[in-house]
Amino acid sequence: MDMSQYLEIFIDESKEHLQTINEQLLELEKSPDDLSIVNEIFRSAHTLKGMSATMGFEDLANLTHQMENVLDGIRNHKIVVTPELMDVVFRAVDDLEAMVNSIASGGDGKRDVREVVQQLKQIEQGDVPTTKTEQPSTTSTLTQTYGEFEYNVLQHSKEQGFHTYEILVKLRADCLLKAARVFMVFDALNQVGEVIKANPPVELLEEEKFDQEFVVTVVSKQSAEQLHAQISKVSEVEEVIVTAIDVDKLRPSELASSQPVLSKTEAAVTAEKEEQKEENVEAQKEEKEHHKAVANKTIRVNIERLDILMNLFEELVIDRGRLEQISRELNHPELHETVERMSRISSDLQNIILNMRMVPVETVFNRFPRMVRQLARDLGKKINLEIIGAETELDRTVIDEIGDPLVHLLRNAIDHGIEMPEVRRAKGKPEEGTVKLKAYHSGNHVFIEIEDDGAGINREKVLQKAINKGIISKQNAANLTDKQVYELIFASGFSTADKISDISGRGVGLDVVKSTIESLGGSVTIDSQEGVGSIFSIQLPLTLSIISVMLVEIQQEKYAIPLSSIIETAIIKKEDILHAHHQKVIDFRGKVVPLLFLKEVFDVPVVKEEDDFFSVVIVRKGEKMAGLVVDSFIGQQEVVLKSLGNYLTSVFAISGATILGDGQVALIIDCNALIK
Repeated sequence: MDMSQYLEIFIDESKEHLQTINEQLLELEKSPDDLSIVNEIFRSAHTLKGMSATMGFEDLANLTHQMENVLDGIRNHKIVVTPELMDVVFRAVDDLEAMVNSIASGGDGKRDVREVVQQLKQIEQGDVPTTKTEQPSTTSTLTQTYGEFEYNVLQHSKEQGFHTYEILVKLRADCLLKAARVFMVFDALNQVGEVIKANPPVELLEEEKFDQEFVVTVVSKQSAEQLHAQISKVSEVEEVIVTAIDVDKLRPSELASSQPVLSKTEAAVTAEKEEQKEENVEAQKEEKEHHKAVANKTIRVNIERLDILMNLFEELVIDRGRLEQISRELNHPELHETVERMSRISSDLQNIILNMRMVPVETVFNRFPRMVRQLARDLGKKINLEIIGAETELDRTVIDEIGDPLVHLLRNAIDHGIEMPEVRRAKGKPEEGTVKLKAYHSGNHVFIEIEDDGAGINREKVLQKAINKGIISKQNAANLTDKQVYELIFASGFSTADKISDISGRGVGLDVVKSTIESLGGSVTIDSQEGVGSIFSIQLPLTLSIISVMLVEIQQEKYAIPLSSIIETAIIKKEDILHAHHQKVIDFRGKVVPLLFLKEVFDVPVVKEEDDFFSVVIVRKGEKMAGLVVDSFIGQQEVVLKSLGNYLTSVFAISGATILGDGQVALIIDCNALIK
């Protein structure tokens, strides 16, 4: 059977299961006694193992199997959850992720995991002594309870020369068809005796509503060794323990007392376990029904197909603009009406396609809790990560790029922001620092904020470092506002770390973060209060491919300025232009705004003389503003952003180009580069 057709589904589902395992392991560390969390992890691990075995990735299946054994020990209260144990399990999950990533990139999914497997085995053996029993046990500790009818059957069987045995059968963890194995075990036993009772009951065994083991009571004239051999023939049976039962000790009036005596607390725990088991069965049932319902409503689509669809639609937007212009020129009512209708429909289509490409930011946020836990352990800090608004959606192209900057900012908050527990205690703060990761929509933008309740930014320390690095002079330093000082930490090569660590960028500073975010058409700002904490705020466009712009004309050339950068437009007189520091400026609502003549910036050939009035577009980047001087405004329009290709990557202040309705090419201005 050719499995390659299922490979893509296998990779996607494996990543989903590993994400669930990661999230639930973090929850388990907080609530080590919550069995429902262990069961959730076990289910994901078990499914992953089954899929891996089916697809032929043995290393993946074997490591998951070993991890399952440890989870089983936790579930049966044989292994206690400790941070050290969790470290080993997390290491195993890292290896599993590396294997899945290897498969996704065309590899064979093989990896040397001997060390982590050995550690998992040590955990399993140190707390769960399991030895395979080749000889039957002679003790008669009962694991089943018997009613009066069952007692009579057993007593009658003994009188006819039959022996009674309780048999524990444990199936291999990678057993795919458990119900079939149960049937084969029962069939083997019925050839040499008769099954009197099963735990869990037969109907649950048939529906595979049990873990890997079950217990049966059998009457037979065969010896314990023969029964052991008979069951061991069944494939995928990992362990068989045969225990002889003395029926004479099972007097009807003493059936209850023949069971292991439980204290009140133990009895309550047992009852709770039974209740939990029933709840789990119900939960599994509901989960299956939910998945079934969801599966019927969703379909996996390769992202490349969506990219092709988007490209085709972009061409449609260009033609739509062309048709609108022709319609205006011809002034034909019927053509005008048809074009208008087509514009409305294509706008709806545009929204649908853009929504299809939207991905919740939780796809990026999901990897952070695990990273924060590890960093906190490495640094000896106590940190609580709060994630708010993970359902906020962003275009996939933005999502792909935003992960690394966020990792850098989070590491920065944990390394430089949050203080050591003893320092926090001395300041009267709780030992555990809080880092909040928040995402929300506002207009055509998504904001992502990283807030910490740490030490904040030390103004003097930043200024001293900036002066030492030659980023600013002592004279300028005194006039800077707090916000301008905080902006300095984004300068290239800037770092306030007393010693360079691998936690937050090896002293590289945050300039890489800033340039990445700005290349996405976004911006990043900082607000901080010393001793209280800091907030890094990132502003990102919802999508990068179709943007709203203001079309302007410079001599006979057309340019597009993104609306997201524009504050407003203005007409100014020649005499209103002032001079300051060898720069032409204007007084705009009480603020001094520098002017940039775009015809000079882009070296546009002069065809007509300038008028006594200037058209100015006021643009903003963070706190800074500038006035872009153009010849005239054409109007607002939605355009398709096309890259300039590999040959024109270093063109100053141009982020791309677009094709207008009349077939002309308009260059899209990068306001961030101009203000810089």
